[in-house]
Amino acid sequence: MLSTLKANWQEAQVRNFLRKCIGMAAVAVCGAVIAAGTVQLAHGQAAPSKKNWKDQGEYDLFNSAGTAIAAPPPATCPPNAPPCAKPVSDFTKALSVLDNWKQKYPASDFKDEGTVLYIQAYAGARQPAKAVDTAGELINRGVDEAFPDPATGPGNSIKVLFSTVVAITQVTDPTPEEAAIGDKAAHQLLDYNRSPQGVAADAWAKARSEQLQPPAKAAILYIAMLPGNQAFAKQDWAGADAAYSKALQQYPDNSAIAWQLGLTMRSEAKADPKKRSQAVYEFQRAVVTDATLGGRQDGKKMTDFADQYYSTIHGSNEGLDALKTLAKQNPLPPGDFKVKTASEIAEEKQAEFEKSNPMLALWMKIKGALAADNGDEYFSGQLKDSQVPKLRGTVVEAKCRAKEILVAVPLPDAQGAQKAEITLKLDAPVTGKPDVGSEFHWDKGVPTAFTKDPFMLTMDVEKANLEGLKTTPCAAPTGTKKGTTTKKKGE
Repeated sequence: MLSTLKANWQEAQVRNFLRKCIGMAAVAVCGAVIAAGTVQLAHGQAAPSKKNWKDQGEYDLFNSAGTAIAAPPPATCPPNAPPCAKPVSDFTKALSVLDNWKQKYPASDFKDEGTVLYIQAYAGARQPAKAVDTAGELINRGVDEAFPDPATGPGNSIKVLFSTVVAITQVTDPTPEEAAIGDKAAHQLLDYNRSPQGVAADAWAKARSEQLQPPAKAAILYIAMLPGNQAFAKQDWAGADAAYSKALQQYPDNSAIAWQLGLTMRSEAKADPKKRSQAVYEFQRAVVTDATLGGRQDGKKMTDFADQYYSTIHGSNEGLDALKTLAKQNPLPPGDFKVKTASEIAEEKQAEFEKSNPMLALWMKIKGALAADNGDEYFSGQLKDSQVPKLRGTVVEAKCRAKEILVAVPLPDAQGAQKAEITLKLDAPVTGKPDVGSEFHWDKGVPTAFTKDPFMLTMDVEKANLEGLKTTPCAAPTGTKKGTTTKKKGE
């Protein structure tokens, strides 16, 4: 009697498993994995086992719990009748029945099978943490050791592993112990290769690759990112940085981890600007690896964001292609990696300009300060009557034997006629007439006057401090000839 009950219960469990599997979306894989085993069980051909029901009551409780988890299929509807009602699993009832069974039969031969039902019921009742906790003992022991029967073992093993793998990703804030159980279950499911009796090799291979391994990989990734996600939620940027960096080293080709690390570093950059460059790198690493982040995002939008973040910091897209090439090679940036900001680039260019054009750079600073809104205050408070270092300019206008020269300071790329900006007042007249358009230097000029509109700075300069001024001899006075002298009246 008890052996018949056992065979009937096993058959019912496999049938229910085929219908509901673990109460989740895995019917196809469940069917592919243990379809042949169902036939064997239905004919009572399972491998011999020493397990027995204590009595009819235990069998009835088990059957009731299994039925509540995997509701029976609807009866065949009569022709032209309304659709049959969809069966509904009652996981709360299943848990109540299992608690009753556990209390009445604490030493049951089917303790492990009962644990499987508990895992399914907790998972279906949206209590994923309890499902994971309950699965821990079986997973740590090894599911194939717990379920050695060649006919029913693979089905039970897969239910435990698959249920746990899905449940761990639904636990809001798993404990380290729960994360460890989930990780072990995911790796066991990923590697699970105990082919059920009667299942063709190609069907088993397809079931593994298409329906068992993808959720296992997803759970492994979830658990790898979990410490980073937890720290990120608490805005513990340093902790999230360390956790995501560790996860990325473990899974270097995972774009989702790289993207989260980029977001973390972007937040860190508020206090540590150096992290901004690393964030740029990780965003690019993510999009060059998989811009969809595993099919969860719009790849173009993610790429556009990453590129725009780079150009915003750098000031242009210059160097972006080289960065993408670098990001393809390594999951983490080199130790000396840095993206120069637009201001840093401008400062470097300014420093280079000042080094190669010191006099022009000096004048541009002076002119910029004078042209500013507080230019008059700058002139009267800092520039007036001070001694200005050597400057260079071009003659715009000057008379013969001039004591005053109008000067322009053209930029390197200046085009067209130059406009006077400086009036040099000399202590003595020059010899000849300064050549318009010629370039010269003057040193130790002393600003004495300034007007903003029209812009003109007046400087006193000693004639001796002029360098390189080109002049043309002045023409003889009108009415005189070379070699003659005009006599004074009365001579």
